[in-house]
Amino acid sequence: MTEHSLWRFSRALHRAINERQLADIEPLLDDEVEWAIYGPIDLFSFFGSRRGKAAVLEVIRQIGENLRVHRFDRESIMLGADSAASMLRYSLTALDSNKPISLRIAHFAQFRAGKLTSFRVLVDSFDLVEQTVGYPIHLPRIAV
Repeated sequence: MTEHSLWRFSRALHRAINERQLADIEPLLDDEVEWAIYGPIDLFSFFGSRRGKAAVLEVIRQIGENLRVHRFDRESIMLGADSAASMLRYSLTALDSNKPISLRIAHFAQFRAGKLTSFRVLVDSFDLVEQTVGYPIHLPRIAV
C-alpha cells in the first residue's frame, strides 16, 4: 500500500511554514489548486480564498512569516482514496509578539494524482480572536 497524499502534503506544509522550505511543497500543488482558510481576514491577511499554485505558495510564505508551529494533534481523521478530512489542535507562536496561540481547525483536502487540488480550512475563529487581542470578548446576551 502506498502512502496517502495527505501525509506527504502535511509534512511538506509544516516544513514550508517553519523552515521556509517552499520547494518541498511546490510539486505537491496542482497548478489550479483552490485554497481557502475561513476566519477573521481583518486580523490575518493570509486567510481567505486563493486560486493557483503561485497564490497558494504566497499564502504559505505569509503564514511562515507570522506563525511558528510547535505541535499539532489530530483529534480525528477520515481518509478517502483522493480526499482527507481532519480535526486538528495546533500550538503556535505569533512571531511578532511571541504570544502562544492554541487553535482548533477542521480541514478538507482533495487530491488528484498525488497533488492537492482543493484545500478548505475552518478555523475556530472566536477563540483565535480572543487569544490574539489578549482579552475575552463579551457578546450580547442574545448571542449566548
